[in-house]
Amino acid sequence: MGAPLQKTIMSMTAKHLMIIAGEASGDLHAGHLVLALKAQDPSLIFSGIGGEQMRAAGVHTYADLTKIAVIGFAEVLKHYQEFKRAFDLILDKIETTKPAAVILVDYPGFNLRLAKEIKQRGIRVIYYISPQVWAWKKNRVKLIKQYVDRMLVLFPFEKTFYEKMGVPVDFVGNPLVDTVQAVTTKAEFLASVGMTDYQFTVGLLPGSRPQEIERHLPTMLAAARRLAEEFPMLQFLVIKAPTIALPAIEKYTTTLPAMRLKIIQTNTYDAINACDVCCVASGTATLETALLLKPMIVIYKTSWLTWALAKCVIRIPNIALVNVVAEQRVVPELLQHNANPGRIARELKSILTDDERMEKITEELRAVREKLGEGKASQKAAQTILNLLINTA
Repeated sequence: MGAPLQKTIMSMTAKHLMIIAGEASGDLHAGHLVLALKAQDPSLIFSGIGGEQMRAAGVHTYADLTKIAVIGFAEVLKHYQEFKRAFDLILDKIETTKPAAVILVDYPGFNLRLAKEIKQRGIRVIYYISPQVWAWKKNRVKLIKQYVDRMLVLFPFEKTFYEKMGVPVDFVGNPLVDTVQAVTTKAEFLASVGMTDYQFTVGLLPGSRPQEIERHLPTMLAAARRLAEEFPMLQFLVIKAPTIALPAIEKYTTTLPAMRLKIIQTNTYDAINACDVCCVASGTATLETALLLKPMIVIYKTSWLTWALAKCVIRIPNIALVNVVAEQRVVPELLQHNANPGRIARELKSILTDDERMEKITEELRAVREKLGEGKASQKAAQTILNLLINTA
């Protein structure tokens, strides 16, 4: 960190907030939160760990863990030294700058360990976007209760969960409600990519991490080929996450037999909105697809070790966020060995060829959308944080 910023932060400790995000989705939400905080108090200064979205919002970042997009026990171990360096660095910066509070954004494997160290240094800890402790590792709630001053959660059921556990919590709504908007019609978007709106369109969203592309995209494309053989008029959109390089997608699409398929690199929400049904890798994309009221099936595949460990600890019947929020199985889930081309093709065909089922799913997704709040989640989170800082100053 440069000397001028260091001097400013040191002289304005009460106006200095640190914010820690380790994944692309967390970086995005953290960036929006910082902008909302600045709008309410322009004198605030921010530093921390994050990526491009946080830097664009004016956060001075010490390290960027969003570039290490890994998931699963084995994958995390490979990058242990990088995580350790970032962990030690942020603790050193906390000791030096003494921020008014540290805001932790999701990323529980890193952030919950960090919360303990921060609290022991007498710094307030605010956690924005809850770890999925309601799904697995419920013993982590004890750590949260001990080391986190306030939880800011995105889902109403999370507020109920934490209140039962005696953890101070606020439901602020989900920021996706504000950001997930289509700006063009289905017909306009499809025309812009050389397709027509009178044919059924299937969206393929394989994930936002390189490992997810490797595990999901070949399977999705194999399912797409089966559907195209049975229904030659089908057209497909491979919707690329911004964290994925185009060659990682083209690696699997350039050798495909002739079929109507386009890779979409931008205007993600317009692309999802142009689809009749989607095949989505489990994660935030399921909520984005739900907010656009698009029927979908959800798949996920991971390493055998991570899968074996997950089966031992997951305590909820559904893993797709859209189903978790709905508190019922609204859309099909195909996991691990069940996420194979045959099963995926059959599930997509079942939805595409059944108007009543498509309508039923759409109505259930509408109920999910209502549960995600009325909007302005980032502003509500910002106001809650400022109130907390004022009331505990």
